Amino acid sequence: MGKQMLRITVADGCTQHRIVVEGELINSSANELRIACEKARSELNNGELVIDLNDLTAINQAGENLLLELMRAGVAFRSQCAFTKHILAELARRIRKDPPESKA
Repeated sequence: MGKQMLRITVADGCTQHRIVVEGELINSSANELRIACEKARSELNNGELVIDLNDLTAINQAGENLLLELMRAGVAFRSQCAFTKHILAELARRIRKDPPESKA
């Protein structure tokens, strides 16, 4: 099995931090994105955190769980890719269906 490949690029702007994710969001790479998001959010001054998933090529349950967690935290996502848009729509649907007490 090949090595997991994930590239994370952070672009800081005046009103928003943008994190561009390229490659596979699986297993330990999900934790790499979590760390990048925590760092970016700690540096925000009333700005918005946006994660660009246009070049995401693979995602597993660990990656989906992280995206769900970030959605619940108010992080915005951008993608033009049908694959990723479908995943984001499914995760948003799960959030709408979950009762508030399960959103720990």
